[in-house]
Amino acid sequence: MATLEQLRKEVWEANLGIWRGGLVTMHSGNASGIDRRRGLVVIKPSGMDYDRMRPADMVVTDLEGRKLKGRWKPSVDLPDHLYIYKHCPEIGGVIHTHSNYATSLALLGRSIPVVLTAIADEFGEEIPCVPYVDNRADHIGKAIVKYMGKKAPAILLAQHGTFAWGATPRAALKAAVMIEDVATTVHLALLLGKPRPLPPATPLTVRLPQRTHDRQYPRRPIPPARLSWPHGLNDYCLS
Repeated sequence: MATLEQLRKEVWEANLGIWRGGLVTMHSGNASGIDRRRGLVVIKPSGMDYDRMRPADMVVTDLEGRKLKGRWKPSVDLPDHLYIYKHCPEIGGVIHTHSNYATSLALLGRSIPVVLTAIADEFGEEIPCVPYVDNRADHIGKAIVKYMGKKAPAILLAQHGTFAWGATPRAALKAAVMIEDVATTVHLALLLGKPRPLPPATPLTVRLPQRTHDRQYPRRPIPPARLSWPHGLNDYCLS
């Protein structure tokens, strides 16, 4: 069982991951994690630049949003994180970003259809776009839970940005990175034409368990020069 300080470190690392990956700027966006046994949520402090943050700066609250530990105010998006945690018990980490390419599609109110094998593999279905909703109280959290898919661990918010989630803050970080990655490719493809959906029976829509996948398809070391994720993102996003 992870300690509270370990969870604060994991949430801090997820916040650094979205910043180093170029998914956020200045102090926008946030990452959080939950300790369900203790009923505690850890989230980025409000208004703090990412390069200044340390694990001890992460704010601890209960599931009603009451601050229990930390010097700073919690992120203004805390009510939406709490709503997701309360209604989705399988989720252990949540991330919100305004990453450029995904948000450009959200600005147009466009979902991301399954037009790439990477989308089929990582998301298993179309990545939906939630109709515009204001950010008062937990309105965004309610809209996310209402429109989230059965498989995809991410969603677009019309005229706003993205939310991603997973079993842990690290898993949520991977989903946040991957939605921007596939959105970039789709955005560029739309400049040249209209991408065609994958055939419905594409095998990659069902993923192998990781241990089985690694056994059947051993990984080969990748030379450092071939790694393309920016700003050291590999430290936070290895699958």
